[in-house]
Amino acid sequence: AVVSTQSTGEIDPKNTFFKRAEIHLHVPEGATPKDGPSAGITIVTALLSLATNTAVPPNIAMTGEVSLNGKVLPVGGIKEKIIAAQRSGITCVILPNANKRDFDDVPDFIRKELTVHFVENYRDVYPVVFGQILLQNFGDSKLRKVTEEVRNVACE
Repeated sequence: AVVSTQSTGEIDPKNTFFKRAEIHLHVPEGATPKDGPSAGITIVTALLSLATNTAVPPNIAMTGEVSLNGKVLPVGGIKEKIIAAQRSGITCVILPNANKRDFDDVPDFIRKELTVHFVENYRDVYPVVFGQILLQNFGDSKLRKVTEEVRNVACE
């Protein structure tokens, strides 16, 4: 929740959700040891969605391990995850920058159907997921500056 707390405070300093809420996130150990970390940026996004009461657009999929300071780390199974996402109707994908080479293994006919954002830090994820929605909700606040920087690359 460190990344979530930092992101919420930077975007909306008046948001005290993480100061008021008690959240216990339990990720049980599964049969495959590397299943959990791939959901890092997705879990942070879910927590921020909850804290800001803002829905994540349903056409976005993401994967990537996240460090406590927000660095997005590479994960495995990119080709399989991308194929499954595209088959499910996903049109926008967020991937770790370190997985660019793995994305090249995805067939062209699938890649050209997707808008892909490669990210280094969770700060790169936030405006793609929430940027346009928050701009509409907050108008000329600090969020306008953040979302304008990514307006041309945000998912449609």
